[in-house]
Amino acid sequence: QLQLVESGGGSVQPGGSLRLSCAASGFPLRYYAIGWFRQAPGKDRDWVSCISTSGDRTNYLDSVKGRFTISRDNAKNTVYLQMNSLKPEDTAVYYCAARSIYCSSLGSEYTKWGQGTQATVSS
Repeated sequence: QLQLVESGGGSVQPGGSLRLSCAASGFPLRYYAIGWFRQAPGKDRDWVSCISTSGDRTNYLDSVKGRFTISRDNAKNTVYLQMNSLKPEDTAVYYCAARSIYCSSLGSEYTKWGQGTQATVSS
């Protein structure tokens, strides 16, 4: 069964950190660009970051640049999103998604999605 599974979400105080993981099963992740998206309550889903198949190219939403880092370990079939200096406005359900070869900020161009993991930033 082809699937993506996110983990690593939780509750932290402002300024804290979380490391999200996106593990693939049933298909080799190395052929796919991986994007992270997030959706806050009552808001549309937003693109956050993307990493190329080899990991040599990354892109970030302006509001997370310098705080979030996306990386991948193709041998482990896993992509990570390290989130530092978290702010309350980062609170959302975070989803990873796979797209053949190239990155995109458009969710409609991704063909595989995980179920999401909740990240809550609150004092």
